[in-house]
Amino acid sequence: MSSGIERIAVVGGGLIGSSMARLFVENGLKVTIYEPDKAARGRLDQTMRGWALGSRVPAIHAELEAALCGAQFVLEAAPERLPLKQALLKEMEIFLAKDVVIATATSSLLVSDMQVGMVHPNRLVAAHPFNPPHLIPLIEVAGSESTSEEALATTYGLFKAIGRRPVRLKREAIGHIANRLTSALYQEAVHIVSSGIASVADVDDAVRYGPGIRWAVMGPHMLYHLGAGEGGYAKYLKHLGPTQEARWASLGKPRLDDSTRQMLIDGVNQEAAGRDIEQLCADRDQGLLAILQALAALNNEPLNEGIQ
Repeated sequence: MSSGIERIAVVGGGLIGSSMARLFVENGLKVTIYEPDKAARGRLDQTMRGWALGSRVPAIHAELEAALCGAQFVLEAAPERLPLKQALLKEMEIFLAKDVVIATATSSLLVSDMQVGMVHPNRLVAAHPFNPPHLIPLIEVAGSESTSEEALATTYGLFKAIGRRPVRLKREAIGHIANRLTSALYQEAVHIVSSGIASVADVDDAVRYGPGIRWAVMGPHMLYHLGAGEGGYAKYLKHLGPTQEARWASLGKPRLDDSTRQMLIDGVNQEAAGRDIEQLCADRDQGLLAILQALAALNNEPLNEGIQ
């Protein structure tokens, strides 16, 4: 590990915490997991048996002190409730040296809010993965004005070293980057369905077989740069910017009321066509792996050995 970090503690063994633990282990790191719920520990143990990690299986602890002992870096993935995270962070500091970075996987909370009550708030960094994080490379790194540059650099360097694609926010924002973008898309996806423009399945297919394919290769700014032809982005913004503003003005503001929720649920059930969550996740992961393989080939890069 070029980052110098060899021992990581993951606090929270749920969906994100377990997937992050798998990512770390598959990249040669020694991992411990804190999970206070007995039933959750049982589910986690069963899940890990399917990872084919051999002797590298993370140690699961019911006590926080035991999980944090010797940790050089901590990934917090507790439930997304601010009071819970604040209390947990304060307790974690009791068992950690002051220079150990704590990275929170929060998807929507602000680091500045989570730092309230911490003895060493400068150590707290947001390191938001995208589900499932053991496959999807994105890690969004952010801090508050109180977060140290060293903590940010350590977090960025660690994830870079294990083959992730970290991006760094210039300032903290609710939802970071990707969730803000996906929320904007989802808002209009709901509006299209609720206003009777198209079905759930057709909206999903329009994304999958249209812009979604392009977005896997390039981001929106670069794609508009290409879309204008000669003259690039400057030409696009000058000549086609007004058409974008017209579309922005026509976007909907749907409400997730009872009737809208039921319409969306019925549409998703129809699209799933009898496949349960486990099968849908397997289909998703198979597709993600194929896309990652294609991107690795396109960029002339090796596929992360941990991905399987």
